[in-house]
Amino acid sequence: MKLHLQKAKSGKVFLVGAGPGDIELLTLKAARLLASADVVLIDDLAGDEVLSLCPQARIIHVGKRGGCTSTPQSFIEKLLVREALAGHMVVRLKGGDVSLFGRASEEIAALDAAGIEFEIVPGVTAGLAAAAALKSSLTHRDHAHGVAFITAHGAEGAEIPWQALAQSALTLVVYMGVARAASLQASLLAGGLSGNTPVIAVENASRADARSVCSTVAAMVDDFALQSLKSPAVLVIGEAMRARAVELASQEATHQDVAIRVVA
Repeated sequence: MKLHLQKAKSGKVFLVGAGPGDIELLTLKAARLLASADVVLIDDLAGDEVLSLCPQARIIHVGKRGGCTSTPQSFIEKLLVREALAGHMVVRLKGGDVSLFGRASEEIAALDAAGIEFEIVPGVTAGLAAAAALKSSLTHRDHAHGVAFITAHGAEGAEIPWQALAQSALTLVVYMGVARAASLQASLLAGGLSGNTPVIAVENASRADARSVCSTVAAMVDDFALQSLKSPAVLVIGEAMRARAVELASQEATHQDVAIRVVA
């Protein structure tokens, strides 16, 4: 009599973008996957509100924030592989969009190496949410024909071509730039960007406590400090923002959710 041993079937991992924080910006697919998940690995920036969509799942918090104690990336990758090999449907829930500054490359490589089936589900990135909050377009036929999404992590290094970006006439959407505002400012000015170029920072884009700080490249360090700007915040830099900056400057000085510097 022969015994046929059946290999246990591996589960599947879904790398899901949670969007910038407003639960209504979550995609229908993301909501459906959360409702079916066995395990959810959630980032801090994804926000706990989305957990109401997956009461059946085991929740593992794997926060990663600058300046705070963070879950090691290697540990997150091991968790993804372990839970999938156990046959679970795993949702790796990341703030914003999976493919922008979310360490997805490392997780994809780990899943590939382990032979784990996975799928990527995009989300609304904070840069787009910031533009929506400002009621602005990131492009303008007279000022900007494209957009560059950039992390400020390398502002003091040579890996980011700041001079080329400064001279590109693109709208620059800078992530993780608040703590590095001084080095970012120096790099942009050294690259030839005018100090009068508008900068609008959006803190907690799409959330109830969102606010904006309007400045210029030359003044942004002082203005951000004056307004106690904090992360998470996105900086939107470029001439495409000038009209909106002027509109903000015309608002009443008593408007509490927006700090203004006139850049007209």
